[in-house]
Amino acid sequence: RLPAMSRRNRSSRAWRYVWSGIRRDADARALVLASESEEWGYDRLQYSDSDSEPEYPSIAPAVPSAVPVTGESYCGCDSQAEPAYNPRLRGFHRVKDCHCGEDDQDFDWVWDDGNKSTATLLSCDNRKVNFHMEYSCGTAAIRGTKELAEGQHFWEIKMTSPVYGTDMMVGIGTSDVNLDKYRHTFCSLLGKDEESWGLSYTGLLHHKGDKINFASRFGQGSIIGVHLDTWHGTLTFFKNRKCIGVAATQLQNKKFYPMVCSTAAKSSMKVIRSCFAPTSLQYLCCAKLRQLLPDCVDTLSVLPLPPGLRHLLHNKLGWVLSLNNAAAPEGPETPDSPATPSCSSASLPSSGSDSEGCASDPEACQRKRCRWT
Repeated sequence: RLPAMSRRNRSSRAWRYVWSGIRRDADARALVLASESEEWGYDRLQYSDSDSEPEYPSIAPAVPSAVPVTGESYCGCDSQAEPAYNPRLRGFHRVKDCHCGEDDQDFDWVWDDGNKSTATLLSCDNRKVNFHMEYSCGTAAIRGTKELAEGQHFWEIKMTSPVYGTDMMVGIGTSDVNLDKYRHTFCSLLGKDEESWGLSYTGLLHHKGDKINFASRFGQGSIIGVHLDTWHGTLTFFKNRKCIGVAATQLQNKKFYPMVCSTAAKSSMKVIRSCFAPTSLQYLCCAKLRQLLPDCVDTLSVLPLPPGLRHLLHNKLGWVLSLNNAAAPEGPETPDSPATPSCSSASLPSSGSDSEGCASDPEACQRKRCRWT
């Protein structure tokens, strides 16, 4: 009797382990469904845009993370306009590569092949990182090659694959962040502790294990910009080259690395810009010029400057003079997509207005700033 009872106990424990693994393996299930749809033509998932909830047929279990977020692309070119779900093909297919916004030739840093999770693969001269090449069993992350010390740092990350899963994030972190700690756990790695900040594709801002509504969701083709101002100690996010808001303050005398992470299988992100400028009088003047001419696509195009000076500023500080300082319009306010924090005058070049609010009432703008420090 005892051996029989022992076998039953072992069997019960085994089944509990199996079912617990199934429950927490949402990303893996998402990949299986997407792969089956693509490979065998099973019509399992309905197409969903970024502002609506996914719809699922009754024949398949609900897997919210299986539907990629769409409709947040930087551009409107033909390759991005193609739907991610084709009824004729009865499944998901990849959107063609888009190179809109990828104009820079020189990069201050790229992804660090020596500081990354095991489930990552680099390409495009280490500017593109691919996560979970076959299937996902956890969270993968990577950081940049350069420690962001004193000065002005700006970079842009482009979502080059469908965006879905437990989380795909862009942010910063110190050297104490363990990039491979959650390789067998699905989580929002950036912002899980006090050593990092992360903006999720869901629009949530993470830090110290907490999260707040910060922006609307972003999807494939979106360009997420990050400005770390070590002089003023601020961290500011941009989406599709429009300011979202100040995410953190009082970051002086701290050293960070640019970081990204993903739980989604066959996902990828690409560095399309990484710039550095010392906090000099030249930088401050360019930032102020941009603040005074927020409606210009490119400030240099309207300033009566000598050709030599124009060329110099374009090469050294073109990113400052071309960013849209006004907070990005996020549509009607909803519980999932609230009014976004506005950019503060303490963070340059993102010292604009919240749809004209900051320019008319600086004190109100200051009150709207995120309180995380």
